[in-house]
Amino acid sequence: MATTVTADQVEKVVYDALAEIGPSRDQLNREATFEELDVDSLDLAEVSQVVEEEFGVTLKGDDVEKLKTVGDALDLILQRATS
Repeated sequence: MATTVTADQVEKVVYDALAEIGPSRDQLNREATFEELDVDSLDLAEVSQVVEEEFGVTLKGDDVEKLKTVGDALDLILQRATS
């Protein structure tokens, strides 16, 4: 039985994971770039693991390289989780 994944669920999981890495909650929004947040590829690998555990969505290195903003990540995760 497939579970419906909502944008709000994805946002909460990603924001929680990012907040544990370093950026404060008030810095997190769709337009924030990972560079501004001082989130590097290793940090994004950690977020990817959380996303895979929560939603069964795998983000590969090539996927992560293309992500520039938090919104990019949210959109990609939601797209894969609902397809």
